Amino acid sequence: MTDEHERMMRANQANWDARTPVHLVSRFYGLGEKLDPARWFAAFEWEDLGDLAGLDVLHLQCHLGTETIAFAERGARTVGLDISEASVAAAAGIAARAGADVTYVRANVYDAVEALDGRRFDVIYTGKGALCYLPDLDRWATVVAQLLRPGGRLYIAEFHPLLNALGPKPAEGEGTELLLRHDYLGGRDAVHRNATYTYTDGPAVEGATDSYEWMHGMDEVINALTTAGLGIRRLRESDELPWPRWPQMVRTPSGWWRLPEGEPRIPLLYGLLASR
Repeated sequence: MTDEHERMMRANQANWDARTPVHLVSRFYGLGEKLDPARWFAAFEWEDLGDLAGLDVLHLQCHLGTETIAFAERGARTVGLDISEASVAAAAGIAARAGADVTYVRANVYDAVEALDGRRFDVIYTGKGALCYLPDLDRWATVVAQLLRPGGRLYIAEFHPLLNALGPKPAEGEGTELLLRHDYLGGRDAVHRNATYTYTDGPAVEGATDSYEWMHGMDEVINALTTAGLGIRRLRESDELPWPRWPQMVRTPSGWWRLPEGEPRIPLLYGLLASR
């Protein structure tokens, strides 16, 4: 990773520290209501993950730990890791209030092996807006392989590159058609954002508003994993999201959201199971 990438990741760390108080009070996360970690998971994720009772599970880039708690509730010995000190502190408080036994560690994902003192895991979980904040997937995959026990599994539930390539809202004078506005494939420079508001509702972010994202195509993800020695066991593509990215999306029986009938069915989320 270059010095410039390290600078960008430090900016991201500061940005997530600044985002955290906004997210804690948002309706999006709903932390003032009854905690429901399972609502962030598609049914197929649990099918692919299987029984987690008694296993060591690591959630990389866990932010507020709203998903991390779900693993503890299923009987796993659970660790969450995130680059943001504010996020980790908030996640620990949320888990404590929920009575969930989760350990949280503050570290850059690239430093996870050292930060976790060489501990190994049966399952590593990551996704839903995580990989785009990593500039080097080859190095990330190597870290994942080092953290997994032999036979251990990685599960990625991540926004599909096609979703990231489609604009979230039409420009002035345009209709509601979904248009390609961003790269699907990686390989270009980071996308720099200077956003006062985050993807949630709530007040403006105070302080560090700069962030950097990197596009990663499906081939880049899969090739990074196989180069690091992991085998791909299953790949799913889903047309549903846990929240409505576009106003025309409709609620499904699962409680998630998809584009309405009559519009093309396109992948919005993917689930990838790999093993060491």
